[in-house]
Amino acid sequence: MAVARVRAAVVAPASLTRSVLTMAKPRRGYATVTSIPAKAHHRIVVVGAGSAGTTVAAQLARSNLLDKPDIAILDPATTHHYQPGWTLVGTGLKGLAATQRPLSSVIPSGVKHYPLTVAAFDPENNTIKTSEGVDVSYDYLVVAPGLETNFAGVAGLQEALQDPEGPVSSIYSDKTVEKVWRNIQALKSGNAIFTQPAGIIKCAGAPQKVLWMALSQWQRDGVRPNIDAAFATGAGAMFAVPKYSQALESLRQQRNVEGLFQHNLTAVDAKTKTATFVNLADGNKKVDRPFDFLHVVPPQKPFEWVAKSALADEAGWVAVDKATTQHVKKRYPNVFSLGDASSLPNSKTAAAITAQAPVLVHNLIASLSGKNQAPMAEYDGYASCPLLTGHNELMLCEFKYGGVPKETFAGVFGGQEKPRRVFYHLKKDFFPYIYWNSFVKGTWFGPKAYTAPKY
Repeated sequence: MAVARVRAAVVAPASLTRSVLTMAKPRRGYATVTSIPAKAHHRIVVVGAGSAGTTVAAQLARSNLLDKPDIAILDPATTHHYQPGWTLVGTGLKGLAATQRPLSSVIPSGVKHYPLTVAAFDPENNTIKTSEGVDVSYDYLVVAPGLETNFAGVAGLQEALQDPEGPVSSIYSDKTVEKVWRNIQALKSGNAIFTQPAGIIKCAGAPQKVLWMALSQWQRDGVRPNIDAAFATGAGAMFAVPKYSQALESLRQQRNVEGLFQHNLTAVDAKTKTATFVNLADGNKKVDRPFDFLHVVPPQKPFEWVAKSALADEAGWVAVDKATTQHVKKRYPNVFSLGDASSLPNSKTAAAITAQAPVLVHNLIASLSGKNQAPMAEYDGYASCPLLTGHNELMLCEFKYGGVPKETFAGVFGGQEKPRRVFYHLKKDFFPYIYWNSFVKGTWFGPKAYTAPKY
């Protein structure tokens, strides 16, 4: 999720007879910003102190199977963002302050923090190069820096977003998310366009969350009949999972939203209020659309220092086994990755991390202790998208690899393709509380709640 870099060191136990996530009582001590050395070494280095890196570091620090943990987090940021909360901020359900805390307060207890910026990986020498000139070496490496939100990938977008009174906004930055709500409130009539780019993005349901919540607000304000809404997506359907896509397509038609499928936004002209798309299904034919409100989800990509490293696949993501999270190259068995930076072929969500992290931690400790010949834990691709469809309703999309639904509450409520109020309050009230109080502390395991999985 956030641009973060973490490093951690651990001494392995003699045995792995129990789950590596058996929780000990929190060790005493406080996260501390460590003075920058000329060079440093840690047994395990986790690059990234966003949701993925922080929860992995916390689970490592809490494990009963690790004696004398020596864990350090490398991250130049000063603030930790709860990015799933930005949809709540952009739709008027939360204030921005509720989605951010000082990074120092999130770093797991007893874990060091180096405020350094990764510049390059040197996996042949088990070393990370930093922009500050400090080399940090490791025995094991976890790469979890998130991905880059590429606002420059749409011509004119950065300039349009900088105008505080302009009609262009985006929930994909803490600098622009509050403008989304202001623009929703300000619109009384005209053309409203909501975009989603082709390719990989974090939280693929987020573009629609803003759409549905804006329509709901305009309905409340009595102006919905005056607004023509369109959803322009580079994809060919409303959602990648067929079950939920069909339900969302029905909603689109019922709520009179124009579907511009395989339309990828390439440029924004804030002066003429024109959005330019290419129709991917029609030979990239140029399509201009006027707007009075434009919510943009920018294209996203791996960070350059990840993509250009020996750890990356052809697309620029850290190349790991989709089940074990371990690097696919045999010469890098000490490298693992999860979250947005990884090549794991699933939806890039915080919920996915709750399932990825315990698998990674188990397998890393198994490898570290020489038990890597034993059966490894496997990640089944679980991810979740709590998709707001309006005030007091939410479609809780849960699925695994292959677009197969894996629904936690189906036995209680029936199919989760039906929006429900109870799911709305999970997203709005329960999940933010869990994130700050359990998720980043390494004690939350998604559908398994507080029960650490056994392998």
